[in-house]
Amino acid sequence: MGENQDLRTIIATDVGSTTTKAILIEKQDGEYRLVSRGEMQTTVEKPWENVMIGVRRSIRLVEEMVDRRFLHETDDGEIELLHSDESSEGEVDYYVSTSSAGGGLQMMVAGLVSSISASSAHRAALGAGAVVLDVIAVDDGRSTSEHITRIRELRPDIILLSGGVDGGSVSYLAAMAETILQANPQPRFGATYQLPVVYAGNKDAQDLVQAILQEKLDTHIVPNLRPRHDVENLGPARERIHELFMNHVMAQAPGYEELMDWVDTTIMPTPGAVGSLIHTMAENYDANIVGVDIGGATTDIFSDFEGTFTRTVSANLGMSYSITNVYEESGFEKVRRWCPFGVSEEQLCDWISNKMVRPTTIPQTMDQLILEHALAREALRRSFEHHESLARKVEGQEAVAGWRQESAMFKSKGQQIIEMMDLDMLVGSGGVLSHAPRREQAALMLLDSFEPEGVTQLAVDSIFMMPHLGVLASTHPECAAEVFDKDCLVRLGTVIAPVGKSRIGRDCVAVEIEMPSGETVTREVPYGSISRVELGVGEKANVTITPDRNFSVGEEKGEAVETEVEGGLVGIIIDARGRPLQLPDRESQRVERLTQWIEELDAYPIDKVQQYQEESPVADEQEEEGEKLGWLARLFKR
Repeated sequence: MGENQDLRTIIATDVGSTTTKAILIEKQDGEYRLVSRGEMQTTVEKPWENVMIGVRRSIRLVEEMVDRRFLHETDDGEIELLHSDESSEGEVDYYVSTSSAGGGLQMMVAGLVSSISASSAHRAALGAGAVVLDVIAVDDGRSTSEHITRIRELRPDIILLSGGVDGGSVSYLAAMAETILQANPQPRFGATYQLPVVYAGNKDAQDLVQAILQEKLDTHIVPNLRPRHDVENLGPARERIHELFMNHVMAQAPGYEELMDWVDTTIMPTPGAVGSLIHTMAENYDANIVGVDIGGATTDIFSDFEGTFTRTVSANLGMSYSITNVYEESGFEKVRRWCPFGVSEEQLCDWISNKMVRPTTIPQTMDQLILEHALAREALRRSFEHHESLARKVEGQEAVAGWRQESAMFKSKGQQIIEMMDLDMLVGSGGVLSHAPRREQAALMLLDSFEPEGVTQLAVDSIFMMPHLGVLASTHPECAAEVFDKDCLVRLGTVIAPVGKSRIGRDCVAVEIEMPSGETVTREVPYGSISRVELGVGEKANVTITPDRNFSVGEEKGEAVETEVEGGLVGIIIDARGRPLQLPDRESQRVERLTQWIEELDAYPIDKVQQYQEESPVADEQEEEGEKLGWLARLFKR
């Protein structure tokens, strides 16, 4: 298809693991806008075993909403997309799709040294939109038999094998190839299908690896990920992984061959499409962006800082299927600290157990909603910590002939790419953020989990449209950017967050805001508090931020900053709670502080919160009284 002006009507689908979502985009009055959306159950499993049933049903829903035809029945009785170049009645100019049905792209990574070749292979797989099931390496402390067992158990879609610099030893690579051969992994789809192995290691071992694997596995050779210790070349491996997954692996899944015939460009894995959109937006806005997609089983984090894109997947941190893992990794105290009322470990475990048994259910009461948001904070926080540990580079890193210069010990010695003070925009996606009953709740979860510093815009994906726009951005970036900005992105507002520490109630920051009406609003916010100033969507204001001498908002401590901020559904949030954010140890003080923040942002109905506090009071006053009695008892005993 040609340039954007040739497109009038675009349909995009995202074939998810549980639901298939279709959107209709049209050019209206010279600009591209979202017109309608339909969502139906994904039909990859029995009794349907054909993803196209869900695709057609979701498009039928869109047809009903706009009262127009996008599908038609052929002479053979098949239901097909009605393209505008095929019939005078045709409606669809362009069709694209993403997919994560069947769990999306699942990979294993094998390398020689965990901190070098395996680390590079891990990032190459993540960049291709994969969930990395495991990373095995010669030096990971596991035996060969344990490696074999692990490969057999996990049944990945693709294995990426790397290791060694060009011209180095080949013996360990041959041994790793033999390990994969002995495991003889079976693909998830297709009884006679040979599982692909992508080899991206020492070029001197290519023939040897090919000879070992070719009998039982579909072996593909690409340029070395680490041709030298100081050079990383991820691009060719990523491209081959993507090609194999969509054209070979997913082609074995029921109905995908027909879906591939329908689309006008390559089907993309859903996480890869979201990453593509984040990267496109960072370029268009000339901004540093962090995006998060928190799902039922995984949490994906995307960042684009100074042109360096990084994606990570926390495969065991989600809000339904893996919610027990969130609790196990965080612990009771970390989750409880976000609850503004008393809650016992037994109560929390009961609620999590019910959620695990019925993973698609949503909270039915306000206290359940608050508990879910507490767990979401921990899933987001831990996922972001994982992301920061992988998003690293060395000082002076520069591109050379399409390669990236990096330290040989990338993970341990690399410098952190993400500097929260330089973050321009934080974008949230996924049910718990996109569908929070109040936008203030989404804003507070993002603030508590990511702790942005300085001046940062906050936004959420309105209806989980980012995958659709990500694949569209691969061919028509201007069109995708226009819809993203006007219909997908829900702007929550701007947060102003001074960095530093002080005593609760002491001076922290004064903010002078020149409102669009010409009125000047001044707020002096003490340490430990949050303040909110209403500034609507599309409105901008000039602000002068004067931090206390112990705090900074991007310049030296105590130095004022003048800038322009953008409003949103929540407005301007002045977060004077300090960085890093810390909650009081004493229960009564913690609950009091949480209640103040909730009331200031109007995040939850304050009367309901107070009702829960009366029904489930905190226990530290009773504990304190018990301590006194214990002291008196000991005194009398003496």
